Amino acid sequence: MDKNRIILPYISATTTSLIFGLSYLFTKRALNFAEPFELLSFRFLTAFLIMSLLIILRIIKINYRSKPLKTLLLLSISQPIFCFIFETYGLKHSSSSQAGLMLALIPIFVSILGVYFLKEIPSRKQMFFILLSVLGVIYIVLMNKSNSGSTSLIGTVMLIFAVLSSAAFNILSRKLRNDFSPFELTYFMMALGAICFNLISVLLHVKQNKLGNYFDVLYKKDFIISIVYLGIFSSILAFFLLNYTLSKIEASKSSVFANLSTIVSIIAGVVFLNESFKLYHAIGASMILLGVWGTSYFGYIKNKISDLEKTGSE
Repeated sequence: MDKNRIILPYISATTTSLIFGLSYLFTKRALNFAEPFELLSFRFLTAFLIMSLLIILRIIKINYRSKPLKTLLLLSISQPIFCFIFETYGLKHSSSSQAGLMLALIPIFVSILGVYFLKEIPSRKQMFFILLSVLGVIYIVLMNKSNSGSTSLIGTVMLIFAVLSSAAFNILSRKLRNDFSPFELTYFMMALGAICFNLISVLLHVKQNKLGNYFDVLYKKDFIISIVYLGIFSSILAFFLLNYTLSKIEASKSSVFANLSTIVSIIAGVVFLNESFKLYHAIGASMILLGVWGTSYFGYIKNKISDLEKTGSE
């Protein structure tokens, strides 16, 4: 069995989770200077322009001819359009750590949808560890609710819709793995995000008679720093790695790594936003880490047995 084929997707998934975990911090900071759609417009415009430059310079190659573009469009509507609208507004009405915690629901929905749409059935041991990881987050959410009033009902509802959109993206990305490269998926997502969010932002500026102030926010140093991180690392790099991961391993196995973002977001919230860290955070984080490890380990065992069976049959 090719060790690189096994190890690289997990390294990719872990890196993606680290990047996304820190994105809540940068989004929260950027929202101090801009409205949600302003933030999204510059974030995806930055990502789109940089990827377009890479294509012009022939550093990356794309080809959309004779490929299922309708499904790709549906994927891109799920993520980034729906997911980021709900996530950004959800984050505006909740804490950085709470936003990260809610995303732990993604593996549950992905596992269920994966069975029906991808015919990918997790083993019982994998399902146990997926649930353990999710229960770790639920435990933190419930304890956090009783100790913090920083999250509103509307924030929670918006984050739930973000989770549903993200789950749909995971399934569609996995489904399209044989039709598009990770670069092609990512570029189309960035292009649609740039077009959609800038159009909405322009319309909002026109409505408020502020179109002449469209680029004023770019004079804010902290906003620029946030956009650089969100546009380059959290958009181009993270989504490329996520699409790559989904092209190599099952959707349910990949999605459980999203729970690592929970831990990163909590640490970032504590260190940079002075949010509290308590014993229940440590307990929940331990459950999350054990769940991610168990899902990955028994997924490896399952794949190894499958490869041995194929070799034996040959």
